[in-house]
Formats: sequence, structure tokens, C-alpha cells
Amino acid sequence: MLELEWYVYAIFFAAAFCAGLVDSIAGGGGLITVPTLMALGVPPHMVLATNKLQSSFGSFTAALNFCLKGMVSLREVAFGVGCVVVGASLGTTLILWLKADILRVLIPIFLSLIFIYTLLAPKVGEGDSHPKLKPALFYSIFGLGLGFYDGFFGPGTGSFWTFAMVALLGLNMKKATARTKVFNFTSNIVSLSVFLIGGEVIWSVGLLMGAGQMLGAWVGSNLVIAKEVKFIRRVFLCVVGATILKLFWDFAR
Repeated sequence: MLELEWYVYAIFFAAAFCAGLVDSIAGGGGLITVPTLMALGVPPHMVLATNKLQSSFGSFTAALNFCLKGMVSLREVAFGVGCVVVGASLGTTLILWLKADILRVLIPIFLSLIFIYTLLAPKVGEGDSHPKLKPALFYSIFGLGLGFYDGFFGPGTGSFWTFAMVALLGLNMKKATARTKVFNFTSNIVSLSVFLIGGEVIWSVGLLMGAGQMLGAWVGSNLVIAKEVKFIRRVFLCVVGATILKLFWDFAR
């Protein structure tokens, strides 16, 4: 049984609130929660499992708020959700057997390309555009692919989803962000189910952080609804940039 000082739990809650806030706007909440869990003494093999538990609360809250406010139609994303379930199940099962070293090299490169494109195309995502792929084909490819990736490795999943829906489905960034949280919640809960089998979750920490995630996600998702696309785009660029720096730093060490 992991024993922690009382103030450590307060830090966990505060970190989860900040992560839920940021994650509901542009993804990247794991940049806050995973380093916090590791820095405060949680064993590495328990970090991913506990992080999936707490992040499931945040992604569920944001997704629910977007659905209640009419920003997401579950009928329109149902096929994509099914594809994510399959992909995340395969990815999480595989990570229990293999290392993700190759992805540690490739993902910062892919995120850097997204960052540069978004930065140099200032109007990207400001309004709806003509879709380049039909939804069924798009969700078959990205539902399986990003679902697998989130279960297998994870960092940057929300950014990939948002960018892909803006670039290929023609959604504006606000709509893409709302749909992203539905898919994030799906892959989170599927991955968590697989991790639970291994018994690696620290329930006291995960549930406490889950409460912080819910509060932060509710505030953040309401900001997405209320603010203009330019605000979401700025946060998106900041989160993607921070993710790139963090991944390159981890790789260089």
C-alpha cells in the first residue's frame, strides 16, 4: 500500500484541476498529471494506470458538457467511437508486452509538423470547410489508428484528433475540440479497463484526481463554448508546443 503525506494529495488535486482545464480546451492534460504522479513518488508501473483513471473523469465531464450543449451529436460519432474501442483495446493490450521506444522518436516529429502548419496557416480551423474524406472512411482510419495510439502510448492524442478533424473533415476547431473529448473518453475508459486487470491502479489517488479533473474539465469546456475559435487555436498551439518540448526532452535524457 502506497503511503503519502496529506499535502501530496492536495497537490494531486490541484494538478488534476489544471490538467482537466487545459485538456478540455486543447488536450495535453497528461503533460501535467504524469510528471506530477512520478515526481511525488508514485511507482512508474502505476503511473499510466492511475493516470487513465483520473483522466477518464475529466474527458467524460467535458464530453458530457459538449453533448448537453448540442456541440456533439452522438449519432454522428457512433461509428468513430466503435473504431476507437477496437483500436484502444489492441493498443493497451500491446503496450503490456512491448516498449514504445519507436513512437518516442516519431511522435515529436509529427507534432512538430502539426505545430508549424497551424502556426503558418492562421485561419485554419476558424470556420467549417469542405471535407476531404467521408466520415466513414475518416473514422475507420483515425478511429482505429488514434485509438490504438492512445492505448499504446498516448501523448498528443487530443491534438492529433483535433487537427485531423479540422484538416480532413472540414470542422472548425470548436467543433473538432468537442468531438475530440468524446473519442478521448472512449479510449481512456477502454485503456483503463485493460489496466484494471493488471491491478496497477492507486484508487485513492486516482479518484481524488478524478474529482479535480471533473471540476477543471467543466470550467474548460464552458470556456470552449463561450470563447471564439482564435482563443482555442492559441491554447492548442501552446499545448502542442509544450508537448513537443516535453517529448524531445524525455528522448534526449
